[in-house]
Formats: sequence, structure tokens, C-alpha cells
Amino acid sequence: MTMSSSDRLTDNRFAPGTFSPDPRPSAAAVMLRAQTFLELKLLLRNGEQLLLTMFIPITLLVGLCLLPIGDLGATRVDKVVPAVMMVAVMSTAFTGQAIAVGFDRRYGALKRLGATPLPTWGIIAGKSAAVVLVVALQSVLLGVIGVALGWRPNLWGLALGAVVIALGTVTFAAMGLLLGGTLRAEIVLALANILWFVMVGVGSVVFVTGELSAFLHTGARLIPSGALALALDAALEGSIDVLSVVVLLVWGVAAGALAARTFRFT
Repeated sequence: MTMSSSDRLTDNRFAPGTFSPDPRPSAAAVMLRAQTFLELKLLLRNGEQLLLTMFIPITLLVGLCLLPIGDLGATRVDKVVPAVMMVAVMSTAFTGQAIAVGFDRRYGALKRLGATPLPTWGIIAGKSAAVVLVVALQSVLLGVIGVALGWRPNLWGLALGAVVIALGTVTFAAMGLLLGGTLRAEIVLALANILWFVMVGVGSVVFVTGELSAFLHTGARLIPSGALALALDAALEGSIDVLSVVVLLVWGVAAGALAARTFRFT
């Protein structure tokens, strides 16, 4: 006896509602986690990003420790490690982030992302969180190489340094998103690299030159790279440079607020 078509339709092995569509957006935490890991994969698969995040900082760390360049005190590695970590944070969170976002806008990737239920703050937070994870990997790698070169930090200094690095990463990520999310890709490419060189110069002056005039020293502390350099140097020695931390907080909050208001998908 053959089964009729109506009998076959009623013989459903799945419970009613199993495949019913649910058009509601996911919870904010779920969307943020998915966006963070997507951005992390994109960062780690990008060759240019790896050049900025890994090759350049490692080369600087090894070269500055082994070559007699500048007067960095009796133990060169103690000054070189925080300086290179400052460069690594800037390269990953600011320059790489700004350029990637600028060209994502140019090629229409952000336009497609903007059509999803993910809000603008979720995109900014997801990109920033991915950068924080990459910087954490950088810091561990640079720290291991520094130890191999004779760096001997104490545990309290490492804990303070980790907090300062996290703060600096969020600050520079917000600045990179502000730049990449508002200007044309070609302008972002040029401006991000120019600002990188300028801010690296400011941070380098703070580390290499021990005797600065009060005017130059104060000016350097008001620039994010100078503030991060001084805050890291103090943190790894077990103290807190309050003014530098406040400067980083102000820059981070201001850049994040502006990025959330002015971020464009096209």
C-alpha cells in the first residue's frame, strides 16, 4: 500500500517550529564576541599587518639592544623594551587599524557590515578588542625576547605595564578608527604613516634624551606616544605616572566619542 502525498507531509520527524525563522538580532555580547574574533582572524591573516605588528618591533628590539646607538644607561634593554612596546602598540592599534578601516570603507566591506544589526559602537568595540588581543600576543613575544636579551622585570612592574599597555592600545585604536572611519583611504594611508613617524619621534626623544627642557618634557607628555612611553617606563619600574595615564584616558575617551559620532561606512 502506497503512502499518499498528504500522509508523507504529516509524517514529519522534526518537532513543529524547529525551522521557524527568528529575525531578532542576537544579544549585544554575542554580536561583540563574533565581531571580535572575525577582526582577529583578519588581522592575523594580513601580511602587511604582521609586518607592522611583529617584524618591525622585533627588529627594533634586537637591533637597539645589540647596537651601541644612543645613551640608554647601564642596562640598555631596560629602556629599549618599553620603547619598543610603545612602537608595537602604535603600529598595531593606530597605523594598521586606520589603514585597514580606510581601505575596508573604500572596497565596500564596511558598507556590507553596516547593513547588519551590529551597531556602530559594536564595530568599534569589536575592532578595538581584536587589537587588544593582538597587542597582548605582541607583548608576550617581545617580553620573552627581552628576557633572552637580559631584561629582568619584577612581577609588580609587569602587572602595571600590562594595564598601561591595555590603556594605550584602546587609546590608539580609537584614534585609528577615528582616522580610518572619516577620511578617504589614500589620505588615511599617507596621514597614518606621517603621524606614526612623528609620534615615534616624540616617544624616542623621551627615552633617548635624559635631560629635556621643562617645555619639551611637558609637550611630550601631552602627546599620546610620549604619554604611553613615560607611563610604560614608570610602570615597568613599579610606579605610576599619573599625568601620563590621565593624558591617555583623555585622548582615548575623546577619540572614541568622536569615532562613534563620525564613523562612516562608505
